[in-house]
Amino acid sequence: MATVTASTPRALPTGLLKHRAVHKLLLIALAAAILVPLANARWASGSWPSALTVDLTKPLGSASDWIIDNRDSHPLFLYGFGYVSNAVVISVRAVYLVLLGAGWAGVTALGALVAWRVAGVRLALGTTAAFLACGLLGMWVPTMQTLALMVVAVLASVVVGVLLGLAAGLSRRMDKVLRPVLDTMQVMPAYAYLLPVVLVFGMGVPAAVLATVVYAAPPMARLTALGLQGADKEVLEAVESLGTTARQRLLTARIPLARKELMLGLNQTIMMALSMAVIASVIGAAGLGDRVYQALASVDVGAALAAGIPIVLLAVVLDRVTGAAGDDSAGQGRAGHGRAGWAYALAGTVVVAVAGRLLGRLDWPDAWTLNIAEPVNRAVDWMTAHLYSGVPVVGGTADWAGHFTTWVLDPIRSGLQGLPWWSVLLVVATLAWLIGTWRTALTAVLAMAAIGVLGVWTPALDTLSQVLAAVAVTLVLGFATAVAAARSDRVERLLRPVLDVFQTMPQFVYLIPVVALFGVGRAPAAAAAVVYALPAVVRITTQGLRQVDPAAMESSRSLGATKWQQLRQVQLPLARPALLLAVNQGVVLVLAVVVIGGLVGGGALGYDTVFGLAQGDLATGLVAGAAIVCLGLMLDRVTQPTERRSGKGA
Repeated sequence: MATVTASTPRALPTGLLKHRAVHKLLLIALAAAILVPLANARWASGSWPSALTVDLTKPLGSASDWIIDNRDSHPLFLYGFGYVSNAVVISVRAVYLVLLGAGWAGVTALGALVAWRVAGVRLALGTTAAFLACGLLGMWVPTMQTLALMVVAVLASVVVGVLLGLAAGLSRRMDKVLRPVLDTMQVMPAYAYLLPVVLVFGMGVPAAVLATVVYAAPPMARLTALGLQGADKEVLEAVESLGTTARQRLLTARIPLARKELMLGLNQTIMMALSMAVIASVIGAAGLGDRVYQALASVDVGAALAAGIPIVLLAVVLDRVTGAAGDDSAGQGRAGHGRAGWAYALAGTVVVAVAGRLLGRLDWPDAWTLNIAEPVNRAVDWMTAHLYSGVPVVGGTADWAGHFTTWVLDPIRSGLQGLPWWSVLLVVATLAWLIGTWRTALTAVLAMAAIGVLGVWTPALDTLSQVLAAVAVTLVLGFATAVAAARSDRVERLLRPVLDVFQTMPQFVYLIPVVALFGVGRAPAAAAAVVYALPAVVRITTQGLRQVDPAAMESSRSLGATKWQQLRQVQLPLARPALLLAVNQGVVLVLAVVVIGGLVGGGALGYDTVFGLAQGDLATGLVAGAAIVCLGLMLDRVTQPTERRSGKGA
């Protein structure tokens, strides 16, 4: 008995020391014990040393000047980028003229008939109502401008994405080469894509389209590769046994088997392209995004909402149509099958378009428009007078924003900026190594150090403070909502349409309600980020909790565990991968909107990016954009577990 008692305490530390995380913590503690005193002695002030900073203002300014001076004469632009730019302009203009030539009746008929062919009458009616609403709001022409930009950008994104996906799906070597590139592109906020294309193509439609292609092509590439790699091995072996060539196997087996992933990729590409097409209004793209941007610049919430509603309607329609096209179970609701159904839809569209032209009804009638800007602005004025402050007990929305800034945002920012720079790198390395490998930690540390080298350490920590605060709120609200949805089918059904709408709204649109409710500042930018990231966190967490093994739940229930004990001791531990994925996606999505929050007073890197674009100061904008990319890469590595990264396909 004494022997057993004596051996037990010796066995526990031995088993504990074998744990990989404990090994990492011990090594980190040893490294900290050696490096922290040295760093503190060398850099006692804690601010990023100027000796480690590289000033890129002069070289970037020189490069910008050279590009501007040679854009009309150098062969690289005349015979390279110039042809690309002209092709984009011609394509967008051609699509736009076709849409205008079809008239509002022809375009509405085309959208309704395609929806009818793909998913049935209900979606056709919804599509008709959405297009009519765009006209009623007086936004028909801007909607057609955005739609023309979307058509060209989506087609180009699909072509580029499919080619990259084919290369990655058919070659393991190309998959390894493309994966880090696509990883980096996926964590880059949309705003960062505007800077390089503006430098090369200048302000206007070509830059907007090409930035959209770069932003929207990665999901198509990822899902194409995923579909090709996940094709049924037995089917491929059966096709190969028939003596088919590699090209025949690709066209007759691999691509048909990957149809679901391809349609999902198309859906995601369309959603990201629409989001980016709206953001691209900042660099001169006409359409709905430009209307929203101009209205936000003048704090005209009514005009911004009038342009924002068509964006949401367009996003919902495109999401539903492409989603139904990729859903095999939707086949029973479709109006027809094969080429005959599409022939009828095309014939009906032509008939309606010709009838509209003969009747002289190509343009949307001015008498059929509703001016919602004035009543919305009156409502905003009423809110400003009655809800911004002075509300008994709860206070007003301005009070909430002020308290959040004073009690949450300011302390986090002061804490981060008060830390020595080397301690920030040490914390980043610790978190990244604990959740991943030494390569993960090295990537995260180098990304964070690059921010200091670029000379934007202080504004980057300001942006990071907003991200951390918004992520904390997002996770609290998202996990609480997901737990309720996972426990109740009724709650999930009620939440589903709300989450659908919020998830299809482009990032730009979220700025409208927060400006109306909270004014401008860092708190409204954080609020917009929370609303944008919340649907993804709720969906992923709910799915993870619902997929917990029912046998484990039944076993805990038979042992008398309460619902709270089941959640804490069974569901949450077993759903850990989904929870980590929810955190990762929440961080990436929050960063994307916090950066755009520079348009509504968010400051920091977002403001530098907006200022650089608005003033033509590409050096400031490019440095801020590069810092945003580094910050996004660091946050992705710190919140993305190794097992997900190694098998990540989408």
